[in-house]
Amino acid sequence: MILVTKTARRATAFCAAVAALVVVWPFAVQAEDIDTEHIFGFMIGTDVGNRGEREFQTQTTGRFSRDSGRYRAISQQLELEFVPVENFRIELGTAFMAHDIGGVSGLDDRRQLSWQNVSVDFRYRFLDRATAPFGLTLAAETHADRVDETTASVVRGYGTEFTLAFDHEVIPNVAVAALNLIYEPEWTRMPRSGAAEQEATVGAAFGLMARVRPDILIGGEARYFRKYEGIGLDEFAGQALFIGPTAYWQISERSRLTATWSVQAWGRPAGTNASLDLVNFERHQARLVFGVNF
Repeated sequence: MILVTKTARRATAFCAAVAALVVVWPFAVQAEDIDTEHIFGFMIGTDVGNRGEREFQTQTTGRFSRDSGRYRAISQQLELEFVPVENFRIELGTAFMAHDIGGVSGLDDRRQLSWQNVSVDFRYRFLDRATAPFGLTLAAETHADRVDETTASVVRGYGTEFTLAFDHEVIPNVAVAALNLIYEPEWTRMPRSGAAEQEATVGAAFGLMARVRPDILIGGEARYFRKYEGIGLDEFAGQALFIGPTAYWQISERSRLTATWSVQAWGRPAGTNASLDLVNFERHQARLVFGVNF
């Protein structure tokens, strides 16, 4: 009961803080269109860019702290984005990872830097919120891994993250809310032993961003995940709720910066009464994204 109360208080405080942004600032800024393509950190909006648009971005993601010992994993992803036709975006990417793991239960001690994967991301916008009650976009990001992002082991891994994104401007040109529904199946094979495994993560995320200046939006994201053994959600492994702030800065007409940080506010691995799931998820997650049009 105490845990539930604390979690409820955290969630209430998060919602109140974000709501305050919407109430205090709306009339202090100039009304301009909000492009939701890049304003969120771990989530996505439904905008996909304009036809003919090209972008380059770097995405740095840090994941820190497991159930014991020392755990740090930092990913540096380089991405090229193209919009060949209206409402359709393609993104090509590759990532490098640095791991510092020591004394973590179930993981080998490692300190290494490696080339991790290549990826391709397709997004198609079915509904434009400018002409519909809400925006709707389907995204499918497929990646091929040579290093496991959690354990840093050499693997042959494949996965696809399917995201159904919705967004709606709760205050036109000032505040926008987004909902993401996520399903991520993954297949992994260990080249040395020949062992193979399958797992899947499903989740839902809610975000709210409000413009506090013509070039700055701030808000937050709340994300809930459930992890399973098997891509058909065969055996429940654990669950976690992440909550944290997000900020977006339109540096210039062609460049932008997004920063976000999330903390695991509640979680539970299968078969335990723990208040956090630090077996399947990290305690802290952070992301910094810089992009430029060319």
